[in-house]
Amino acid sequence: MKNNEKRSTFSGKLGLVLSAAGASVGLGNIWRFPYLAAKYGGGIFLLIYIILALTFGYTMIIAETTLGRMTRKSPVGAFRKFGHSIWHKFGGWINAIIPILIVPYYSVIGGWVVKYLIEYIKGNGHTLASSDYFSTFISNGVSTELCFIAFALMTLVIVFAGVKNGIERVSKIMMPILVVLSCIITVYSVTRPGALEGVKYFLVPNFKNFSWMTVVTAMGQMFYSLSIAMGILVTFGSYTEKEVSIEGSTENVEVFDTAIAMMAGLMIIPAVFAFSNGNMENLNAGPSLMFITIPKVFDSMGLGTLIGILFFVLVLFAALTSSIALTECAVSTFQDELGWSR
Repeated sequence: MKNNEKRSTFSGKLGLVLSAAGASVGLGNIWRFPYLAAKYGGGIFLLIYIILALTFGYTMIIAETTLGRMTRKSPVGAFRKFGHSIWHKFGGWINAIIPILIVPYYSVIGGWVVKYLIEYIKGNGHTLASSDYFSTFISNGVSTELCFIAFALMTLVIVFAGVKNGIERVSKIMMPILVVLSCIITVYSVTRPGALEGVKYFLVPNFKNFSWMTVVTAMGQMFYSLSIAMGILVTFGSYTEKEVSIEGSTENVEVFDTAIAMMAGLMIIPAVFAFSNGNMENLNAGPSLMFITIPKVFDSMGLGTLIGILFFVLVLFAALTSSIALTECAVSTFQDELGWSR
């Protein structure tokens, strides 16, 4: 079916900011940022990340969003309109292909989040805290596939609804809820007995922990977290009206993204400190920190089941907003390049 529709647009600055923030505030912030910060020096990692986000990150967000608004195209068309060399074509297609490769990865982890949320709602928090639960679950093909499909369907339904009625509307609902839940869980986490040492480890830079791997990892996290070089910002820029200030919107997105990343660190790192008395082995759990260590932390707390439900609702919303943005980038490319309808 050919696409003859007028290009969709956001309703204004708020729509762009919340949608772009939703793309940025995802698993990169809630799941990936805390375990990298814990592993690569805490406060020094946070400091380097903020410096990079306010310099490289800021200029790259503006550049990509401006390119999209100037050309009114998804990445392939935007790069082609901007220049006709083979490198421009290559850059456009890379930006279009990357989201297609990332969405399944997001959907797998999103499926894990769906599973954990369901189990917390059923009151099985103590079962989730067992050391072998996670490995048993991810080795169960049927269970993981069903959770994957459930998460992917949620993403597709929202994207199918369109830019204003789907992406923007969902972002306007999910992002405020995400902020409120982040504040609640952060306050609860940092007030646990023994959590203060974790707060200091995460917020106070210790230059003894500096290494060039910290810089490289923080740079990689900046690209991942701010959705840079993924085609998302070019696509969202193409939906942005000319009267919207890109500089002002970028500042809002960066504040939103960095604040949520910091709150994610304050949700998880102090809680692990309180649970393990500062045992670095638990902090270095890596990607499994959220699915193995954190359920143990919640199980050791009062109100652990309630906090577990709130936490995984928060993570689900964060995962969905990013998955929606990645999928929209691919959908926009198919519409522009192949003439398909949404």
